[in-house]
Parts: sequence; C-alpha cells; structure tokens
Amino acid sequence: MSGAAPPSPSRWTSRALLLLGGGAVLAALAVALRSPAPLFLALPLLIAPFAAAATGPGTGARADLTWHAGGLGPELEVAGEVRGELGEAVADLVVPLAPPFGAGERRPVRCLRDAGGLRFSAAWTVPRPSVTTIAAPPVVWRDPIGVCERELDGDRPELVIERYPAELRRVGAVRLDQTILLPGETRSRRLGPSGEFFGIREAAPDEPPRRINWRASARVGRLLANDFLLDRTGDLLIVLDVRPTSAGPELDEQLLEVARAAIYGIAESFLRGKVRIGFASFGEFVEPVPIASGRAHRLRLLRAVLASRRAEVAGPAARCANGLGRYYRPGVTALVVSSWTGDPASDLVPYVRRRGFPVILLSPSDLPLRVPARGPANPDLALERRLLLLERQVRLAELWRYGPVIDWDDYWSLDGLVRFLRQPARRRTA
Repeated sequence: MSGAAPPSPSRWTSRALLLLGGGAVLAALAVALRSPAPLFLALPLLIAPFAAAATGPGTGARADLTWHAGGLGPELEVAGEVRGELGEAVADLVVPLAPPFGAGERRPVRCLRDAGGLRFSAAWTVPRPSVTTIAAPPVVWRDPIGVCERELDGDRPELVIERYPAELRRVGAVRLDQTILLPGETRSRRLGPSGEFFGIREAAPDEPPRRINWRASARVGRLLANDFLLDRTGDLLIVLDVRPTSAGPELDEQLLEVARAAIYGIAESFLRGKVRIGFASFGEFVEPVPIASGRAHRLRLLRAVLASRRAEVAGPAARCANGLGRYYRPGVTALVVSSWTGDPASDLVPYVRRRGFPVILLSPSDLPLRVPARGPANPDLALERRLLLLERQVRLAELWRYGPVIDWDDYWSLDGLVRFLRQPARRRTA
C-alpha cells in the first residue's frame, strides 16, 4: 500500500497573488503618472514571488514519509518522520495532517526538525471503533515569507487504523470445539507431540517430516499428515450483514464502521492463535472469503472487511443461508454480526441456523447513536431511550431459541462476547 507521488510544480499562495497584484497596480500607476517612484516600489513586489520560488529545493529532491499509529481505546496517537536529501529546505517543510473520520484533536501536530529530516506526531480521539485507511499527507515546502510552496516527491504509504475493543486481544486464547466431523475420524489412546491422535489430513507444503504418516501416504499416493486433538480448533465463519435498514444511510454507515472494527479484531485474534477464519458479507448477495489462516489470509480478510459497504438493495434472509451453504460446509460456527432493525422475518439467525450452522449473534446497537447515554438531563430523552431499549431487548430475546445473542451497546467494550467464548464448552459426543 505504498506509491510514489508524482512531482508537482511550484505554486503561488494567495499572498503571492496579493504581492503581484499590488506590484501591477503600482506599475500601472507609474505609467499613468509618468513617474518612476511607484515603479521602484513595484519592482520588489513583482520580484519577490519569483525569488522565493528559486530558493526552494531542486526538482530532484525527495521526501520519503514513514508513519505508524498507536494508543489504546479511543486515544489514537500517530507518529512519523520525513527523510531525504533535503539540505537547508528541512527548515521550511510542513506536513498538513488532519484528523480522519470525525476524530477529535487532543493536541495539535508537533514537528521536530533536524539535519536529516522532520519528525511529527499527533494525538486524536476516535469517537468509536473503526478499521480504515488514511491517505498519506503531502510533504510541502513553503518559503519563509509564505508566497510559494511545492509538494515534494517521495514514497507515501497509507496508514491502516485498527481501533477495536481491547478485550478482543484475549479471544485468541479460546479453543473452539471442532464442529465438522471429518470422514474417517478415529479415536486412540496414542499421544503425539500435540496431544491425542485425532485423524489424518492432507499435508501442508511446510509440514515437518515427523508429522507425515508415511504408511497412509504410500497407500493413497500423496502426502498425508497426522492430526492431533490439541491442534484442532473449530473453524469460525464471520457473517456481516450490510443490508440497508430503517435507521437510515447515516446510521447504517456508522454501525457498519463499528461492526467492521469488531470483525477485524476478532479475526486478528483468532488468526494469531492459528484458527481458520472465513468471512462473508451479505447485502443483496453473499460475497464470500474462503476459510483459511496465515499472513496472506489476514491481508485478504482486511481488504474484504474494508471493502464492505452498505448495500443499496436488501436481499432475503433465505438467500444468505443458501449462499453460505453453497460456499461453506455446514457445521462451522457462524458469528453473525447484524444490527437489522427492519421486519423480524428478515433476521438472518433463524435461516442460517436451519441451514446447519451453529449461530452466535453479535448485534451492534444503534441506541448510542440515536439517543446518547451521556448529556444534559432530559426526562423525555431518558424515557425515549428506555422504550427503545425495551423494544430491542424483546426482539433479541426471540432469537435466543436459535443461539446465543450478544447485545453490543458499549462500543469500546466487548467483554460479554469474550466471557461467552471463554466459558468451558461441553464436548461434542458422537
């Protein structure tokens, strides 16, 4: 996600245009009055912008920018540096950095210049969890009197902002039950380096020789490896509902922003624990990402999550269940992330459950966006929030018959989901 910005020519600021306009007026006045005095005053004004442009860095000057993000929760800290062969032009470099996606500025941008380049830092407050990319800011040279500026050429990598609840970092320690019964599954008292023998699977390209089952490989003519119980964790399928709701486009986009952050945090934590993750978004049709693991799959998931946008047309819930059955094997645990506020018949949970996928519903609530909990004391707003909360609880209670339901109303905390996943699960008996 990096590229070289094309070189741009020098451009004059409004101050330069003011100087040139003033010089032109004085020159015209000198001609009208047939007096050289106004001309002497006009010459410095006309020459100053051209002289300032000549003092800038050469056309081959480069300013490479590197930056990163840090901080916890809503506090976002961005730091970076600019390096290159800049010479004395370092003293006049400016990095215009603005807060993204509605973030508030906790303190202004700080810049520290030295002989090698420029270091900058900023502190923002993020209103809600989000996973997004920020375009790299330009590196601009401005002359000391502010009449000429030029954007320097150089590498400008995008910055990926990943802000999700901190509890999701603990999800990776959860070991999900294997929900897909493999053909030829066997049980044995034999213990391997990773626990009790579970079965035989296809060997990976980097499989160590001690894991290869050479006798089974000789029988079938291809490499097969032993699989052990402690190596097996249940696969996880994350389904994001991107259908339009009655809340409106603005609230839908904000809820999708929160949902994308939660999905990426969950997937990041499970992938760190070497659990296979799949992702599917459903608007009018199902857009799937296969179940897999590894670094390449992490980037694939990030691109798919960032590309998820509010659909223009809402597809029927049965179409989502049929699409999942087409792309994924039934039995995989499905985490449905949906804030659907329309007709109850359009809820995805019953249809996905009947298709053979054990369902966990994570529902981002729109109440914090509609009626903020904090603010001036207003009895009418408090009553409205209470009624909306009761209506939401009644609707979610109807879905408990199909699987666990987590009502997500505090965007910076997902402790309810983490506590549910960390509860000891009953072993499945054949």
